[in-house]
Amino acid sequence: MARSIADPLLVGRVIGDVLDPFTPTIKMSVIYNNKQVCNGYEYYPSAVTAKPRVEVNGGDMRSFFTLVMTDPDVPGPSDPYLREHLHWIVTDIPGTTDATFGREVVSYEIPKPNIGIHRFVFVLFKQKRRQSVSPPSSRDCFNTRSFAADNDLGLPVAAVFFNAQRETAARRR
Repeated sequence: MARSIADPLLVGRVIGDVLDPFTPTIKMSVIYNNKQVCNGYEYYPSAVTAKPRVEVNGGDMRSFFTLVMTDPDVPGPSDPYLREHLHWIVTDIPGTTDATFGREVVSYEIPKPNIGIHRFVFVLFKQKRRQSVSPPSSRDCFNTRSFAADNDLGLPVAAVFFNAQRETAARRR
């Protein structure tokens, strides 16, 4: 199945900046405060301070998944020379469950964009076996493609992203 030009992952340059083209084969839902994340929607940082519920629908209890959350727009989208900043990694998530059943190997870090509108990308990979994923040495200058290659994860099976920008003091009230 070819991706359409209107694919939000292409339009949002997630495919290209963060990921190679892939065909989604698993349904993943990312939910903050009972609101499902849709590609390209904007959230205030104050609305995403607690880690989201991430549901994996598809696969079975014998398949395991790794979830990666990254910000490819550090320090700012016009010159993201520190691309990517790692926000979260959960491994060994059994299929048909959610991320709370997995192993959090890099704890959730609250999105805090400083300059411009940042994309926050959730990527789901299918693992070849359990406990086969090693956490990276640093959150800074993370590379999703390299991480996937180093851990033999292959192409993603699902991805979704949202946008966020710094909140002004007036907006926080």
